[in-house]
Amino acid sequence: MNDRHAAARAALEAALAAGDAPSSTSGEPQVTPTRGRSSAWQPIPGDPEADPTTRGDQADPHDVARQIVLRQLASAPKSRKQLRDKLRQRHCPDDVAEAVLDRMTEVGLIDDEAYAGMVVRSQQAGRGLAARALARELRAKGVDEELAKATLDAMDPEQERERAEQLVTKRLKTMHGLDPTVQRRRLAGMLARKGYASDLSMTVIREALARSPEHQRD
Repeated sequence: MNDRHAAARAALEAALAAGDAPSSTSGEPQVTPTRGRSSAWQPIPGDPEADPTTRGDQADPHDVARQIVLRQLASAPKSRKQLRDKLRQRHCPDDVAEAVLDRMTEVGLIDDEAYAGMVVRSQQAGRGLAARALARELRAKGVDEELAKATLDAMDPEQERERAEQLVTKRLKTMHGLDPTVQRRRLAGMLARKGYASDLSMTVIREALARSPEHQRD
Protein backbone atom coordinates (compact mmCIF):
# COMPACT_ATOMS: atom_id res chain seq x y z
CA MET A 1 0.00 0.00 0.00
CA ASN A 2 1.52 3.36 -1.00
CA ASP A 3 1.51 6.56 1.04
CA ARG A 4 -1.44 8.10 -0.80
CA HIS A 5 -3.65 5.06 -0.30
CA ALA A 6 -2.61 4.81 3.35
CA ALA A 7 -3.53 8.46 3.83
CA ALA A 8 -6.92 7.88 2.24
CA ARG A 9 -7.61 4.94 4.53
CA ALA A 10 -6.58 7.02 7.53
CA ALA A 11 -8.97 9.76 6.51
CA LEU A 12 -11.75 7.21 6.11
CA GLU A 13 -11.09 5.77 9.55
CA ALA A 14 -11.19 9.27 11.01
CA ALA A 15 -14.51 9.96 9.30
CA LEU A 16 -15.96 6.72 10.62
CA ALA A 17 -14.68 7.43 14.13
CA ALA A 18 -16.26 10.88 14.00
CA GLY A 19 -19.65 9.30 13.37
CA ASP A 20 -20.06 10.22 9.72
CA ALA A 21 -20.87 6.61 8.83
CA PRO A 22 -24.35 5.23 9.56
CA SER A 23 -24.75 3.45 12.87
CA SER A 24 -27.20 0.92 11.48
CA THR A 25 -25.73 -2.33 10.19
CA SER A 26 -28.88 -3.43 8.42
CA GLY A 27 -27.68 -2.08 5.08
CA GLU A 28 -27.21 1.12 3.16
CA PRO A 29 -29.97 3.72 3.08
CA GLN A 30 -31.97 3.79 -0.12
CA VAL A 31 -34.23 6.42 -1.54
CA THR A 32 -37.10 6.52 -3.92
CA PRO A 33 -36.59 8.56 -7.12
CA THR A 34 -38.56 11.81 -7.37
CA ARG A 35 -39.10 14.35 -10.09
CA GLY A 36 -38.62 17.29 -7.79
CA ARG A 37 -35.52 19.02 -6.53
CA SER A 38 -32.90 17.29 -4.43
CA SER A 39 -34.57 18.57 -1.26
CA ALA A 40 -37.60 16.43 -2.11
CA TRP A 41 -35.54 13.25 -1.96
CA GLN A 42 -37.51 10.84 0.24
CA PRO A 43 -36.24 7.70 2.03
CA ILE A 44 -37.97 4.37 1.53
CA PRO A 45 -40.49 3.64 4.32
CA GLY A 46 -38.93 1.46 7.00
CA ASP A 47 -35.41 2.59 6.23
CA PRO A 48 -33.38 3.51 9.35
CA GLU A 49 -32.71 6.92 7.82
CA ALA A 50 -36.46 7.65 7.84
CA ASP A 51 -36.63 7.73 11.65
CA PRO A 52 -37.88 11.26 12.48
CA THR A 53 -36.34 11.09 15.96
CA THR A 54 -32.88 11.01 14.41
CA ARG A 55 -33.31 12.59 10.99
CA GLY A 56 -36.29 14.87 11.13
CA ASP A 57 -39.14 14.69 8.66
CA GLN A 58 -36.80 14.45 5.68
CA ALA A 59 -33.40 12.87 5.28
CA ASP A 60 -30.78 15.28 4.02
CA PRO A 61 -29.81 13.94 0.57
CA HIS A 62 -26.16 14.93 0.88
CA ASP A 63 -25.92 13.27 4.28
CA VAL A 64 -27.46 10.03 3.04
CA ALA A 65 -25.22 10.03 -0.04
CA ARG A 66 -22.17 10.65 2.12
CA GLN A 67 -23.07 7.74 4.36
CA ILE A 68 -23.53 5.43 1.37
CA VAL A 69 -20.09 6.37 0.07
CA LEU A 70 -18.45 5.93 3.47
CA ARG A 71 -19.99 2.51 3.86
CA GLN A 72 -18.78 1.49 0.41
CA LEU A 73 -15.24 2.68 1.12
CA ALA A 74 -15.21 0.97 4.50
CA SER A 75 -15.79 -2.40 2.83
CA ALA A 76 -13.11 -1.97 0.13
CA PRO A 77 -11.36 0.79 -1.88
CA LYS A 78 -13.30 1.85 -4.95
CA SER A 79 -12.98 4.16 -7.92
CA ARG A 80 -15.04 7.32 -8.26
CA LYS A 81 -17.07 5.72 -11.07
CA GLN A 82 -17.91 2.70 -8.93
CA LEU A 83 -19.14 5.00 -6.18
CA ARG A 84 -21.11 7.11 -8.65
CA ASP A 85 -22.77 3.98 -10.01
CA LYS A 86 -23.66 2.86 -6.48
CA LEU A 87 -25.27 6.22 -5.71
CA ARG A 88 -27.32 5.98 -8.90
CA GLN A 89 -28.48 2.54 -7.83
CA ARG A 90 -29.70 4.19 -4.63
CA HIS A 91 -31.55 6.80 -6.71
CA CYS A 92 -29.31 9.64 -5.60
CA PRO A 93 -29.72 12.77 -7.77
CA ASP A 94 -26.68 13.39 -9.96
CA ASP A 95 -26.03 16.87 -8.57
CA VAL A 96 -25.99 15.55 -5.01
CA ALA A 97 -23.77 12.62 -5.98
CA GLU A 98 -21.22 14.83 -7.72
CA ALA A 99 -21.10 17.28 -4.83
CA VAL A 100 -20.48 14.49 -2.32
CA LEU A 101 -17.92 12.76 -4.55
CA ASP A 102 -16.11 16.06 -5.12
CA ARG A 103 -15.85 16.62 -1.38
CA MET A 104 -14.66 13.08 -0.75
CA THR A 105 -11.99 13.58 -3.41
CA GLU A 106 -10.87 16.86 -1.83
CA VAL A 107 -10.26 15.23 1.55
CA GLY A 108 -8.50 12.21 0.03
CA LEU A 109 -11.14 9.55 0.61
CA ILE A 110 -11.46 9.06 -3.15
CA ASP A 111 -8.17 8.84 -5.04
CA ASP A 112 -8.36 7.06 -8.40
CA GLU A 113 -4.60 7.28 -8.94
CA ALA A 114 -3.86 5.51 -5.66
CA TYR A 115 -6.70 3.06 -6.36
CA ALA A 116 -5.33 2.18 -9.80
CA GLY A 117 -1.90 1.55 -8.34
CA MET A 118 -3.37 -0.69 -5.66
CA VAL A 119 -5.34 -2.72 -8.22
CA VAL A 120 -2.24 -3.23 -10.36
CA ARG A 121 -0.11 -4.35 -7.44
CA SER A 122 -2.69 -6.70 -6.00
CA GLN A 123 -3.59 -8.29 -9.33
CA GLN A 124 0.05 -8.72 -10.26
CA ALA A 125 0.87 -10.40 -6.98
CA GLY A 126 -2.31 -12.42 -6.56
CA ARG A 127 -3.14 -13.50 -10.10
CA GLY A 128 0.05 -12.79 -12.01
CA LEU A 129 -1.71 -10.55 -14.53
CA ALA A 130 0.28 -8.71 -17.19
CA ALA A 131 -0.33 -5.22 -18.55
CA ARG A 132 -2.99 -6.18 -21.10
CA ALA A 133 -5.13 -8.00 -18.56
CA LEU A 134 -4.54 -5.27 -15.99
CA ALA A 135 -5.82 -2.71 -18.49
CA ARG A 136 -9.06 -4.68 -18.73
CA GLU A 137 -9.30 -4.85 -14.95
CA LEU A 138 -8.86 -1.10 -14.58
CA ARG A 139 -11.39 -0.41 -17.32
CA ALA A 140 -13.93 -2.70 -15.65
CA LYS A 141 -13.42 -0.87 -12.36
CA GLY A 142 -14.08 2.51 -13.93
CA VAL A 143 -10.57 3.93 -13.93
CA ASP A 144 -10.04 6.68 -16.52
CA GLU A 145 -8.23 5.49 -19.65
CA GLU A 146 -5.45 8.06 -19.41
CA LEU A 147 -4.89 7.35 -15.73
CA ALA A 148 -4.88 3.61 -16.40
CA LYS A 149 -2.32 4.06 -19.16
CA ALA A 150 -0.06 6.16 -16.96
CA THR A 151 -0.27 3.56 -14.19
CA LEU A 152 0.57 0.71 -16.55
CA ASP A 153 3.37 2.66 -18.24
CA ALA A 154 5.05 2.92 -14.84
CA MET A 155 5.29 -0.86 -14.55
CA ASP A 156 8.75 -2.44 -14.70
CA PRO A 157 8.98 -4.74 -17.78
CA GLU A 158 11.53 -6.89 -15.98
CA GLN A 159 9.08 -7.57 -13.18
CA GLU A 160 6.51 -8.68 -15.74
CA ARG A 161 9.00 -11.06 -17.31
CA GLU A 162 9.98 -12.43 -13.89
CA ARG A 163 6.33 -13.03 -13.05
CA ALA A 164 5.82 -14.88 -16.35
CA GLU A 165 8.82 -17.06 -15.58
CA GLN A 166 7.45 -17.86 -12.13
CA LEU A 167 4.07 -18.80 -13.56
CA VAL A 168 5.59 -21.06 -16.20
CA THR A 169 7.94 -22.77 -13.75
CA LYS A 170 5.09 -23.47 -11.33
CA ARG A 171 2.73 -24.75 -14.03
CA LEU A 172 5.39 -26.87 -15.70
CA LYS A 173 5.80 -28.90 -12.52
CA THR A 174 2.23 -30.17 -12.96
CA MET A 175 2.79 -31.21 -16.60
CA HIS A 176 5.54 -33.79 -16.21
CA GLY A 177 5.43 -36.53 -18.82
CA LEU A 178 3.37 -34.61 -21.38
CA ASP A 179 4.62 -34.13 -24.91
CA PRO A 180 6.66 -30.91 -25.23
CA THR A 181 4.23 -29.63 -27.86
CA VAL A 182 1.33 -30.07 -25.47
CA GLN A 183 3.25 -28.40 -22.66
CA ARG A 184 4.13 -25.49 -24.89
CA ARG A 185 0.54 -25.01 -26.05
CA ARG A 186 -0.92 -25.13 -22.54
CA LEU A 187 1.68 -22.78 -21.12
CA ALA A 188 1.11 -20.32 -23.97
CA GLY A 189 -2.63 -20.43 -23.37
CA MET A 190 -2.17 -19.74 -19.65
CA LEU A 191 0.04 -16.72 -20.26
CA ALA A 192 -2.27 -15.39 -22.99
CA ARG A 193 -5.23 -15.48 -20.59
CA LYS A 194 -3.20 -13.47 -18.10
CA GLY A 195 -2.39 -10.82 -20.70
CA TYR A 196 1.21 -11.59 -21.59
CA ALA A 197 2.44 -10.68 -25.07
CA SER A 198 3.02 -13.66 -27.36
CA ASP A 199 6.68 -12.87 -28.03
CA LEU A 200 7.49 -12.67 -24.33
CA SER A 201 5.46 -15.80 -23.65
CA MET A 202 7.22 -17.91 -26.26
CA THR A 203 10.66 -16.75 -25.10
CA VAL A 204 9.91 -17.59 -21.47
CA ILE A 205 8.36 -20.95 -22.38
CA ARG A 206 11.21 -21.93 -24.66
CA GLU A 207 13.79 -21.15 -21.98
CA ALA A 208 11.82 -22.99 -19.32
CA LEU A 209 11.50 -26.11 -21.44
CA ALA A 210 15.20 -26.02 -22.21
CA ARG A 211 15.98 -25.94 -18.49
CA SER A 212 13.53 -28.69 -17.63
CA PRO A 213 15.37 -31.91 -16.63
CA GLU A 214 12.93 -34.12 -18.53
CA HIS A 215 13.76 -32.37 -21.81
CA GLN A 216 17.51 -32.30 -21.40
CA ARG A 217 19.55 -34.86 -23.28
CA ASP A 218 21.75 -37.22 -21.34
